[in-house]
Amino acid sequence: MKRMSSLEYHFGVKVRFYPSNNQKKMIKQNYDAQRFVYNQYVGAGRLIYHVKKANRIKQLSSGLPFVMQGMSEYENQQAVRMIDTQDLISKPKNIRDKYDFLRVEDIDSLAIANAIQNYHKAWRNYHKIGYGIPTFHKKRSSWSYQTNCQYIKQDEAYLDNGTVRFIDAKHVKLPKLGIVRIAGLRKLIKKRLLDRIPTRIGTASIKKAADDQFYLSLQLGSDIAFVKDYAKTQKQIGIDLNLDNFLTDSNGAIVANPRFYRRAKKKLAHAQRILSRRERRAKKEGRSLCESKNYQKQRLAVAKLHDRIRRQRQDFLHVLSTALIKNHDLVVAEELRSKNLLKNHALAQSISDAGWRSFLTMLEYKADLHGKKFVTIDPKFTTQRCHNCGNIMGQNGYKKLTLKDRKWTCPVCGIYHIRDWNASINILEKSKGIWKNPKIKKAI
Repeated sequence: MKRMSSLEYHFGVKVRFYPSNNQKKMIKQNYDAQRFVYNQYVGAGRLIYHVKKANRIKQLSSGLPFVMQGMSEYENQQAVRMIDTQDLISKPKNIRDKYDFLRVEDIDSLAIANAIQNYHKAWRNYHKIGYGIPTFHKKRSSWSYQTNCQYIKQDEAYLDNGTVRFIDAKHVKLPKLGIVRIAGLRKLIKKRLLDRIPTRIGTASIKKAADDQFYLSLQLGSDIAFVKDYAKTQKQIGIDLNLDNFLTDSNGAIVANPRFYRRAKKKLAHAQRILSRRERRAKKEGRSLCESKNYQKQRLAVAKLHDRIRRQRQDFLHVLSTALIKNHDLVVAEELRSKNLLKNHALAQSISDAGWRSFLTMLEYKADLHGKKFVTIDPKFTTQRCHNCGNIMGQNGYKKLTLKDRKWTCPVCGIYHIRDWNASINILEKSKGIWKNPKIKKAI
């Protein structure tokens, strides 16, 4: 049987499921166990780092860096702690041997193994990209843990013969949890289940969102494609993302910005004020927030409002990205750095509400999935350049356009421009390498 990484096609499926009260307790147990193990590794790594650093500083400041210095009682204690800690994290089984509660029958051993693997993966990513040091995981109202599907003595992997398997189109069996009812499957997954098309299940992530809804995410792999390529249309398009409208394309079409967060902002602010008031009252009376029913009821109401905004935005972005990829062979956009754009406090809320980064990610993976092409280009001069003559505003003595200049006339060729439409044409031309040289008027 092939490994997951050696399969040609990979696909992700996310479905909502409905656990019983007992299954909810087991999910909470596994979440707590995975978080505890991850935090133990983070704490151990920090202790080892600080002890080694302190010893190194002492050696260098002594003036005799190559001579072993005597250690105080405190330093001896720290050295012993470091040795014990190194032994604890040297093998995955050591932590389960030390803490007996991790061997409870309801706790999935693969959840603990994934916590350790995720810790090491976080460090590899840090060394690769230079930021994102593993930090402690805090308690949250949302829970999640990850397990794996194993195929024991199976010649071929299917959706219904692993430790994570579909009983039918409405039920899934999960390790430790048993059988859970799901909301339903996409047609392409249901067809694979009924026709028994070889498909391997990799990881299974169980998550409870802040609004108390449970989701199951499955990683699937197969040598048979999950979806077919879209038909070629021989069409190309450039898109300019902006805040006035969500986007303007090179054909002149405009997609309005729905502003889901701003539309719900007043209602959300009212719900959050009630939540804050109930929190203050509970603390004043000395009650725990976990045991305060009114607080928890209002927390759930606020979480549902946030989730409604998220789902509205996600649905809008999915529909729009699918339409663009389906109807065009090439889609071109600017390479936007949302992290840098969010530093502008005047625009941060509007940029977050638009969801530009999520939209570009959707375009990227859908183009790859359906055999189309999506590229991003450097946004330099795409707004300031006239697509007709190539003149760039802000150069050759011409005044640079500001954000208020939504419409303008080129001082060289006299063409009237709608700012975003002109930018989208420039984006498409820049990707194809057909920028025109600016026409500079000669002095008479």
